[in-house]
Amino acid sequence: MKIIKLFLAIVVVGLWGACSEESLDPRSIFDTTTPEQNAFDKWLLANYTTPYNIEFNYRYDDKETDNRYNLAPAEFDKSVALAKLMKHIWIDAYAELAGDVFVKTYCPRVMQLIGSVAYNSQGSMVLGTAEGGLKIVLYNVNIIDVDNPSLEVMNYWFFHTMHHEFGHILQQTKNYSTDFNLISAADYRSTDWVNLSNANAPKYGFVTGYASMEANEDFVEILSIYVTNTPDYWEALLNSGGETGRATILAKFDIVKDYLKGSWQIDIDKLREIVLRRSSEIGTLDLKTLN
Repeated sequence: MKIIKLFLAIVVVGLWGACSEESLDPRSIFDTTTPEQNAFDKWLLANYTTPYNIEFNYRYDDKETDNRYNLAPAEFDKSVALAKLMKHIWIDAYAELAGDVFVKTYCPRVMQLIGSVAYNSQGSMVLGTAEGGLKIVLYNVNIIDVDNPSLEVMNYWFFHTMHHEFGHILQQTKNYSTDFNLISAADYRSTDWVNLSNANAPKYGFVTGYASMEANEDFVEILSIYVTNTPDYWEALLNSGGETGRATILAKFDIVKDYLKGSWQIDIDKLREIVLRRSSEIGTLDLKTLN
């Protein structure tokens, strides 16, 4: 018995000695260092994060993207251009009309840029996504021509998308009248919306084919199409729907207009005026210099 106890004591001492002689590596296996900020990072801090509490991500991050899609990172110069354009035409437009506090209170907390297009399983393209009013993802950033940005391209991929997704944030914060849902209730087509072209949509009472998906999308499509296009464009769209389509779109538009004014004190006509004025200035903006 004494021999066994003595043997156990020797083993314990030996193990303790081995452990005491082995020093642990103080370095973490995780990178805890703060990445060095470049000039663009500092510009984003000054123009997005500090005034509006927006985290603007231009670097590709798996945690901020949807792994269902095969995606590519946004190019650096295209990201700089879009950040400057988005501030001038979207953020500053709402700030001019409703004030900085409104933008800071209701703007998304994260904006993520993706360089490539995202395709759904049915073949439709994703222009952007809004997640619970907290994050907006913009796709196809690499299409931007930094030297000669096309307003038509910018409207289709980015400005229309931002007003659309921001409209979702507003409607998720304060409900709009359920009367809106009844106007086209029999005509919404769920997954079959992909078969309704934008050209034919007004005949069925929708401003775009995507608006025919369901009421919430219909609502924000009206908002985004109206404020990013000229009065002549809007009138032509209404006329293309014929008497019935025109009346249907206008009935829904009146509810959108009343909602923005009553719930948010936003005059949609004034908002369109500001957006169009700022959009017309994109050719004069320096999209390369970070100042």
